This record gives sequence, structure tokens and C-alpha cells, in this order.
Amino acid sequence: MLFGILLSLLCALGEAVVEANNKCRCAPTDPCWPSIAEWNNLNNSVSGKLIQNVQPAAPCYPGPLQNDAACEYVDAHWTSEAFQASTAIGLSYPTESCPVFNISAGQQPTQNCTLGDQPVYTVNATEAADVAKSIQFAEKNNIRVVIRDTGHDLLRRSTGYGSLQIWIKYVRQGIDYQGTFIHTQKCSKSTWTGSAFRIGGGYTWSDVLGEAASRGVIVVGGGTPSVGCLGGWMQGGGHGPAVHDFGLGADQVLEAQVVLADGQLVTANACQHSDLFFAIRGGGGGTYGVVVSTTVKAHATVKVAAQQLSFAPLNSSYMRDFMKAVSLVHNAYPDLSDKGMSGYGSWSIASPTPLVYNYNYTLGGPIAANFTTGFTHTVAVFGKTAEEAETIFAPVMAQLADFDGRRLFVNTTYSSFTTYAAYYTALSGVEIPLGSSAALGSRLLDRKALTSPKLNETLYAIAGTKEEPSSVNIVFIGGGQVTKDGADACSGVNPAWRTSYVHNIVARGWAPGADEATRNAVYSDITNVKVRAMKELAPDTGAYMNEVSYIYFWAAGDADVSLAGRSL
Repeated sequence: MLFGILLSLLCALGEAVVEANNKCRCAPTDPCWPSIAEWNNLNNSVSGKLIQNVQPAAPCYPGPLQNDAACEYVDAHWTSEAFQASTAIGLSYPTESCPVFNISAGQQPTQNCTLGDQPVYTVNATEAADVAKSIQFAEKNNIRVVIRDTGHDLLRRSTGYGSLQIWIKYVRQGIDYQGTFIHTQKCSKSTWTGSAFRIGGGYTWSDVLGEAASRGVIVVGGGTPSVGCLGGWMQGGGHGPAVHDFGLGADQVLEAQVVLADGQLVTANACQHSDLFFAIRGGGGGTYGVVVSTTVKAHATVKVAAQQLSFAPLNSSYMRDFMKAVSLVHNAYPDLSDKGMSGYGSWSIASPTPLVYNYNYTLGGPIAANFTTGFTHTVAVFGKTAEEAETIFAPVMAQLADFDGRRLFVNTTYSSFTTYAAYYTALSGVEIPLGSSAALGSRLLDRKALTSPKLNETLYAIAGTKEEPSSVNIVFIGGGQVTKDGADACSGVNPAWRTSYVHNIVARGWAPGADEATRNAVYSDITNVKVRAMKELAPDTGAYMNEVSYIYFWAAGDADVSLAGRSL
């Protein structure tokens, strides 16, 4: 009865909000669109930091910007995270409105280059005041706002037709270390007494992790160093190699400075603006306010022992054995996690590039030099030796021994590192090529799912076929502190994280220039086959909002979300 009353109240509130915000944003073709003079006024108010956006690949297309040398440069750097992040509307996973092509190989454009759903203007903010003035301008002129840090986003949240983009990458007020954390407002509800870092702007994890390493501490950051610290990664939850032992990225935040929809700059923590503090710690990036700085926990560094495991079928007749081995490793993940292990892995039945390498290959030998069908993971245990890590994994290796050398090629190595920074640099902090387009879906998998008799059937479903294979990524970082932090009343993270061990991602791409029907077929396969299979396996969990099906994300509700209670 009480639940029904609460639900009714929430529904009524939701209807009121929808009614209040039920107005279309002003678009570039509308009479209400600001005049050039008004845009110039905004530019003057932010000291000349307004940019009229141009697609990075525009030099490849006919028109006033066409330049063959510039086009060749863009094509050569298209998969570079640094290149995409350095341009105002460059994206790690670009849309199809202006694709690059190789003019040196004689390729020609097959479409026009347009902005598509990209923002029309960008304010290259360098201080919180720039953010506030941009928001106030958008509010006054009823323009959609997009918040961008590095553009490293899978869900196109850095896009928005007819929008004004606020780019916080160059809001950089320093990275300050506090040997003992002191709350700005001396908040009595904070129980953290360790060290901390104040991240004053749009820094990446490579910036902050370097500062942490120099002081012998660990900061929980992303597995990809170029990911931004303040945006969607943190505000959506934030996973990385240290999460199992120290908690999700969102749960590291001790306080934050946030610009609200009215341009006001506030400090959010457990004592003041606590609702906002809860929301930005897991509720989604660019949704409740523009975060311009955070203070996050720092932990004492530890030694790390790591294991690298890979296996592949010796030939195609052993595919069933390969899939059985993939299943048994998944079965073991919950127990391995409870013993301190965590890490990342991937597998595919037909990868476009080799997944598993035989470094002892001899010409003409019975085992191949490399394998495009294979499984690989790198897992670690903090505070242990390599020998202890080997003991923890021994039961799994005993099961794999039944396949080794006869049906599967199996390779395992163990290594030790004196600090977390050394481990991260050697085995974890890797930049992957970007600039391509793909569809992906994911599901959080708990113990029940990972040990289910239906697991093997699900793995077959998400593997795809040799003709239409998937790439599956294993984010094995749940349990441990992730589970314990469920007691944090100020955490807005999806509760499914607290019971899950694996965040499982499945993806498929398409060839450059693929038509809309081809792209839609891939999206449909991921959403209606792969994700559905995982959801049936784990019906009681959920998904990590930063790495979900693009179709599911935007179908979940109106994309015009609110910022601290007011629509952007």
C-alpha cells in the first residue's frame, strides 16, 4: 500500500515536470535562433572562446575547407584518442555524418559532410565563469546544451542537434594533493580521514595517476588513461583496475564543485547540496549540473601480482572445447573475486585481428603462430605475491589442463610489481584505437548468472557466428569494495553493481561507409539477440549506464534531461 502511494506521488511529480518542460528547443532553422550579433555577445562575454564547429574530416570534402594534405593528416590520426579529443567535436566513436576516407588510396566521398547531430557552437571554457555564462545564454535563448570533456563516450551524449556545447577539457585549475583530507565546509558526515586529490578541471587520468604515483598513492581511475576525470566516467559509476579493492570511481568522490542550471557555482558534499552530491556520484554525466572540480580519495600503494591467461582451439574442430573453457573460467570468477582477484579480458570466435599469440612458434610447427579465435584476460591480486596468485588460480588451471596441448593452446604467465603504478603502466593503462563505429550492449552478471547451467547457452548466443562474430569484453572488477560501498547512503550508483562480479560487454562493428540498413541490422542483433540473452541469464541485475546498448539508452526516456531540476 505504501509503495503504491509513493509510486502515485512520483508519477504525479513526473507528469508535472514533463508538462513544465514540454517545449521544443530552438533549432538553427527556427526564427528564435540567436542572431550573429547575439552569438558575438556571448563570444565577448567568454573572452573570445566561442567556436563555430566544423567537422574534423571537412578538409576531405568539396567546399571552401577542402585540403588534400589536411585530409591525409586527419585520416592518419583518425584512430588517435589524442587527435579526437583535441578537436571541438571530435568523437572517440564518431557518427556517420562526416566520415573520413583515404584520398591517397583513391577513395572518394560517398556522401555530403554535415554537422548532423553535432553541436553548432562550442564554448572552449577555461574557468567556471565561462560555464555559467554559457548556461545562462542557453537558458535565455532556449537552446539545447551539451557538456563535453574528452568526447570519450559510447552513447553520443557529446552530440545534440542544434546545441551549444560547453567544453570543459581546458578548465584546468590544478591537481592538488592533500596529505590528510579536510572538507571545504568541515562536513561532519564525512568519515574519510585519508589523503585526497582535488582535481580542478578537465584533466585525464593519465594526468592524475602520474601525480598519485609520484606520491606513492593510488587514485581509482579508468583503465584507459585518456578518459576524463570529471565527466561521464565518474558520474556514471567509473570502472578501472583498482575498483575491486578500493571502490567504483563515483564512490571515491568526497566533494565536488558544480555549476547549476542558473549559473550558480555550488559545493556538493554529504552536508550541503547532498541530493546533488548523491546524483552526480553515479546518476549520469551532464545531467544534474556541470562538474568543474572534484576531490577524490587517495589510497596507499600496494604490491600487485598479476596473471595473464590466454587460450585458443588448436583447430576449428575444437570449438566446442573452446567454448567450454570460456564457460568454466566465467564459472570461477565469483570465487576468484572473493579471494581478491580482478581484471579485464576479451574473447571472440573470429576476431579481425589476432587475440592469442604463440611466442614459441616455430616455422612449420604443429601449433599456429597466432589465433583469431581465442580468450585472454589479465587479472591481478593486490598485496600478494605471484606465487600466491598462482595458488589462487590453481583450481581453474587444473580444469584447463584437460584441454592443454590436445585440444587447446593454453598459455599462462605470472608477474609481480612493487607498486600499483608499475602494474598499471605495464599491463593495464592501454590506449585502444578509436574512430570506428560499432554497436554494443552489456549486462552486469552476478554469481547466480555466472554459475548458471544456462551460461554456456548464453555465451554461444553472444558469440555470434564466423560470418557475423562479436567481440566480447569482460570487466571483472565487481565484489570486494564495490560490494561494501553499497552501504554508502550518498552513492547514486546502480545497486546492481553491489551484487555483480562481471560487467559483460558484447560489440559488433561495420565497414566504413556501410549503409543505414546494415548498421540497423547490427544494432538489432546486439539489442534483440545478444543483450536479450544476457538479460534472460541475469534478470535481476541491470547494466552499467556508460556502456549500454545505444538504442536502449535513448529509448529509456526523453533525451532532454534536467540539470539540477531545470531542463537544459
